Amino acid sequence: MTTARHLATIDRLRSQPFPRESGRTATGHSGAGYHIAALAVSEDFWDDDGTRRGLVQDQYEADRDGLSVLLTARWGPPHVFSLWSVFDRGMEGEEIPDPWDALSQSVPDVHLWRADGHWIALGVSQWDKELPFELLVTVTEIDPP
Repeated sequence: MTTARHLATIDRLRSQPFPRESGRTATGHSGAGYHIAALAVSEDFWDDDGTRRGLVQDQYEADRDGLSVLLTARWGPPHVFSLWSVFDRGMEGEEIPDPWDALSQSVPDVHLWRADGHWIALGVSQWDKELPFELLVTVTEIDPP
């Protein structure tokens, strides 16, 4: 069951220590104070006229929302946090810490919870219109900027 795997991944990331140095992992990227993992990755859209892309985007957002319902049962309602201003501030030269800088470059907003000293962020990423969608989870001890 995919949802069970997603919840297991989130629980595993919450229990893992953070590395001292940034680097790739089997499911994403980790660094000092954070883990980012792709729970699901779509196919790319190089030969798409936009129709399939829209359907896949809708599905990934529905998957995020469904997982969000389960996480709400654990930690209460999420704060929906827009990353647009974080991205804009980074583009203006402000030093934005990871994972927030990395997330703001491809995730428009996250569903955000605070639990047991960590922030848990759930969002849908797409780096460019031809590239895959990703359902991302981030576990971090770094406060949102």
